[in-house]
This record gives sequence, structure tokens and C-alpha cells, in this order.
Amino acid sequence: MSEYRRWLPALALIVLSLTWGYTWVLAKQGLAYAPPFAFAAERCVGAALALIIAVKLSGRSLKLVAPRQTIAIGLAQVSGFMIFQTWALVEGGPGKTAVLIFTMPIWTLLLAWPILGERVRGKQWLAAASTLGGLLLIIEPWDMHASLFSKFLGLMAALCWATGTILIKRLRGKTPVDLLTLTTWQMIVGAVPLILLALVVPEHPTEWSGSYVGILIFMSIGSTAMCWWLWIYILDRVPAWEASLSVLGTPVVAILSSRLIFGEAFKTTEIAGIVLIGSGLALLSLLGWAASRRDPAKQIQEAA
Repeated sequence: MSEYRRWLPALALIVLSLTWGYTWVLAKQGLAYAPPFAFAAERCVGAALALIIAVKLSGRSLKLVAPRQTIAIGLAQVSGFMIFQTWALVEGGPGKTAVLIFTMPIWTLLLAWPILGERVRGKQWLAAASTLGGLLLIIEPWDMHASLFSKFLGLMAALCWATGTILIKRLRGKTPVDLLTLTTWQMIVGAVPLILLALVVPEHPTEWSGSYVGILIFMSIGSTAMCWWLWIYILDRVPAWEASLSVLGTPVVAILSSRLIFGEAFKTTEIAGIVLIGSGLALLSLLGWAASRRDPAKQIQEAA
């Protein structure tokens, strides 16, 4: 049983990367039916409702623990991230936007070291350099022909996500909080500014159709409610920088999906970037496996 539980974070990361990767394609398709702020608000409201039902069905309490910290997490990782992510998708393609936003490991690394004391050591730097180097090849920050505004929006989304990641790790390190309840309140708090923006900002009305409802259901329940909970579950069991680097598989899935659905063309640098990201993730996994073989008792304790 302990061996099985040790692999749960890795399984959660695989599900997270595949689901979030394809989400970018669905989000771009959803924006054809709804304006950006309304789409973000509808997605978060649906996710909050799904999470409330999950909490009630599981018999957990909905009591809000650490309200100030939870509000900060909700505003950063839900409101801020959703606003900039959705807006960036309007300005750019799903594959490139996903990759750009997943510069979040850079900011998580910078924030986790002084705030959480989580240091990157030894060969872990090689894995980090490989994944982040691949990310740079795909983003191509030296290419000024691409939309600078879209890049700025993606960067702001990445900063919001990294900030939320650090806040969650710090909260969980000091206060015992049920993960599902925390995710639920995070979504409820984060949905409020999005609803206000959707009401205040002049936008065209949502075009409700069977296709859009299907996209919204998947985005609300699968991509938002389930994956946000999985993310907090993973953060609770691995260092913040490692979790952030591990989900760099997400933009790779997004690029492949965008290529198949929208015909987004690959360039040589993008292919090289994908190879570097894959190599970095493989090295990270091997280092984690080697550490578990050296100190299995510690790994079991962390997974408990």
C-alpha cells in the first residue's frame, strides 16, 4: 500500500499535464462562443459549484480556515491567473500561450528559495536548466515580430500562478487545512472578481449552444475543479519548484493538440525546445526515483 501511495503524486502529475494541456485548445474554442471575462467567470462559477458538491458528498466541513491567506491565494491563483490567461488566449494561439504562461517555474524557483527555504541542489539544476532552456526556445523572447502584449499577459499569468503556489505551500506548512476545502474556498473567492468584471466590462453576450455547454462542463469540472485540487495535492507532497517543473509537460501537450486541431506549425526551435523539456522532465523523474531508492522511509513519510 505504501508503495502505491508513493506513486500517487506522479500519477496526479500525468493526469494534470494531459488534462491541462488539452484545456488550452478547448479554451480557445470556448472563446468563440463567449467573451473573455464572461468565459472565465462562467468557468470558475461552475468549478466552485462542482467543488461545493464534492465537499458535501465527501462529508467534509466547508468551514473557512485561515481566511486572509485563503483570500490571497484565491485572488492570485484564480482571479489573477484566469484574467491574464484568458486575455492572453484572445491575443495569441493556445500552444504558444500555454508555453509562455508555464514560465511559472522560473518565478516559483526565485520565490521558493527565500520564502520557503526550498533549495535546488546538484543535478536538479541540470534538469531545471534543460526544461527552462527548452521553454525559452519555444517562447523565443528575442523574436520581436510576435505580439509583445500577448507575451506580457502570459508573463503576468505566470507570476500570479507562482505567487499562489508559494502562498499555498506556506499556508500548508503552518496550518492544517483540508485540501478539498481549501480548493473550494480558493475557487469561490477567485470567482467573485471575475463575476464583477464580466458584469462591468462591456462585452458581447455569451452564445449558449450544445458545444459551448460541453466545453464549459469539461472546463469547470475537469480542467478547473479537479485539476486545481490535484495541483494542491501535488504541492502538499513535493517541493514547489519540483511540482512547477514537472507540469512543464502541459505546454508540450498543448502544442501537440494545437498542431492537430488548429494546424499551428512547428519550427525547428520549437521541436528542439520540446526535446529539451522532455529530457529535463525525464532527468527530474530519474533523480526522484534514485532518491526514493536511497531513502524509501523518507519518501513514504512525505507521501503519507
